[in-house]
Amino acid sequence: MIAHRLSSTMITAPMVFLTLGFVLSLTGLLSTEASHALLHPVAEIALVILLFLDAAQTDLIALRKRHVWPLRMLLIGLPLSIVLGGLVGFFLFPTWPLAGLALLAAILAPTDAALGQAVITNPNVPMRQRRALTVESGLNDGLALPIILFFASVTAAETTDIGGGVWLLFGAKQVLLGTLTGAVVGALGGWALLRAKAFATTSDIYEGVGAIALAGAAYLAAILIGGNGFVSAFVAGLAFGGIVMGACKFVYEFTESEGQLLAWSAFLLLGAAMVPEAINHLTWPMLGFILLSLFVIRPLAVWISLMRTDARPLTRIFFGWFGPRGLATALFALMIAEDIPLQFGEQILHVAINAVWISALLHGLSAAPAAKWYGAKTAGSAEAEEDDPPPFQTGN
Repeated sequence: MIAHRLSSTMITAPMVFLTLGFVLSLTGLLSTEASHALLHPVAEIALVILLFLDAAQTDLIALRKRHVWPLRMLLIGLPLSIVLGGLVGFFLFPTWPLAGLALLAAILAPTDAALGQAVITNPNVPMRQRRALTVESGLNDGLALPIILFFASVTAAETTDIGGGVWLLFGAKQVLLGTLTGAVVGALGGWALLRAKAFATTSDIYEGVGAIALAGAAYLAAILIGGNGFVSAFVAGLAFGGIVMGACKFVYEFTESEGQLLAWSAFLLLGAAMVPEAINHLTWPMLGFILLSLFVIRPLAVWISLMRTDARPLTRIFFGWFGPRGLATALFALMIAEDIPLQFGEQILHVAINAVWISALLHGLSAAPAAKWYGAKTAGSAEAEEDDPPPFQTGN
């Protein structure tokens, strides 16, 4: 009832729901145990669907040929942020194994556009810049996941009595089987949808049901054969989107409506179940790593990745700052915390959860004023010209 009014302020929906969950937990109105029980299924469902839909909206051909900024941030900036994060972690957490440091850096690398919604939707920011941030945040969590699984396997191998080959084989199976399953399910689903539309046996409403079912099918099929369901959902979205090429309107509409409800529910439960405990375990090295990740590591990685492009220094700084950590960071930490030794798993989880609420606060407060200021600075510049079309022109 007050969302429109809040959209013009520095208060964002993730801030509201994280705080609400935190307050409900402290007052006892929402028990920590109940929140824990609900958090995993709600967050997993949200991430599976949003991974699938974000990937399905991506035109890979256009991304490779014309979307230079997000492509460089994904292929250069993302790996570089993991490397830089591992180096910083080496000095802040000297007792950690190297693989554990790389794992922590990889978990904090994905970004979430929902926490900077005031930037993505602000008409003062040129469309090209908004699109670059949207494409990057939509794809970097799916691209980071195989890296996270690899370093989780190496960390487990280094810190347990189980042979390293067992863990590496497990990680490889997760990625390879997840990728294969997602490609098959997504391609078959896309082909089936086009056939159904050709024979007029479906409609927009049921296409939406089918898309959600397809994301769930990719996830469950991968789990059944020993693959990773999240990798499968992401790859299925890429395959599905590459085949239907904008023919499914639901892909674009869901994330703006029901998808928001899923994400906000996850933030509410995250605030109730995880934030109080994470704050109690927040240490100075953890806080230092989080702040360096937000203020130095990502900005530096993005700056380097956009060198020799037409992105001005101001745009590089703007892109570097607006990389909020959100639902993917929290859920990836929850996912791997169960598979690696307790002492590292808990610490990684605490760093990730603290990073999410700190990022929600800092990026939320800065999104609206920074977007307005940046838009005024870049108005009329050649850099902001529309030189690449948005992914998938649906014609609607």
